[in-house]
Amino acid sequence: AMNKAANLNGYLSLMGGVWKEEEVAGQLVLTPAEQSSDVDIDSAGYVMAKDAPFVLSLDADSLLLPDYASILMRELLAPGNERIAVVQTPYSAIPGPDAALERVAGATTDVQYIIHQGFTSWNATYWVGANALMRKEALEDIAEAFQERGYTMKRYIQDRTVIEDTESTIDLLRRDWTLYNHPARLSYSATPADFGSLLIQRRRWANGGLLVLPKACTYLSRIRGWWALTKESFMRIHYLVSITTVNIGLAVMLAFPLTDSMKSFWLPLTAIPYFFLYGRDLRLMGYKGLDVFRVYALNLLLIPVNLGGVFKSIEQAVRKRKIPFSRTPKVGNRTPVLTGYIVATLAFLTQWVYGSILDFNKGYVGHGLFSAANALILAYAIIAFIGLRYAVTDLVVRKHPN
Repeated sequence: AMNKAANLNGYLSLMGGVWKEEEVAGQLVLTPAEQSSDVDIDSAGYVMAKDAPFVLSLDADSLLLPDYASILMRELLAPGNERIAVVQTPYSAIPGPDAALERVAGATTDVQYIIHQGFTSWNATYWVGANALMRKEALEDIAEAFQERGYTMKRYIQDRTVIEDTESTIDLLRRDWTLYNHPARLSYSATPADFGSLLIQRRRWANGGLLVLPKACTYLSRIRGWWALTKESFMRIHYLVSITTVNIGLAVMLAFPLTDSMKSFWLPLTAIPYFFLYGRDLRLMGYKGLDVFRVYALNLLLIPVNLGGVFKSIEQAVRKRKIPFSRTPKVGNRTPVLTGYIVATLAFLTQWVYGSILDFNKGYVGHGLFSAANALILAYAIIAFIGLRYAVTDLVVRKHPN
């Protein structure tokens, strides 16, 4: 399968064996080779994958500091940590990018670094697949055998969703393993520099949380003690459903003045504590104070993208068919934005402008100002992060990657 889980499962299955390259039915395959003194594994045609108690996984666009493995290895080997299956340091954005979009999208990544440290504090760590040091014993514990084209294989990491790290987290927890975020910046990952690439990445991130939710609830039902259950359930369920609830909720709030309370400013003002803390975190990480507004603008631009990922999850649940894994393009030139998302973004912008006019006419001043302000911010996001010329080009030309 053309996805990350298949790459990891393929190599994990080869570990500890000697394999011989053979041609079968016109295809090059690896078959187990007998290990004996007369087998020269250094000769052409033989592949040896050494076994190891620990495995380090790494994305192609990630960078590790030189002492990454040694520091995290000490965590795994420390007394009392025998049941830690995955130790990681949530990646940070590579600093100093030139593109405005890359800088702002990188800010959202850096905030996630802090959020994941908080998850560990509340016993709710999730595996973030960009990099991690894993205990092979734990992966063997959750492995499942399956048949494919007459071969018996092992699936260590589930590929039922495109967020394989999240689902594997629940698999490990159900086997009484734990995960841990080391509180230091030891890894960095590239951020897409254009909106077309970012769209593919963030749509993939939004796809799968709802599918993993039933399995997570089954695990959470085993927790004893109301406080332990409350704190872990809140964090884990929030991680799985927040993209769905926040984006649908914001879209609905901007579309309809639901109650008379929308005549006032109180409902929009409830977001102030959130933005205050978000801005504080950004400043602690070296960003500018106004970057919190740029992040909000990017999040408005990503509403159709996130909803697209959510609808893909629903589609998979209904059709019982896995959604193809879409890799983030690693190209030097710009990736075009998918036409449907340009249309959806313009539809949101039009609706918010028209809705604000209707609100003012009906006396919903608070909601009218709320809609008008978000329309202006979205227009800024289109100009700053896509570009008017590129938006028109992508809308007309319609040449896009798969």
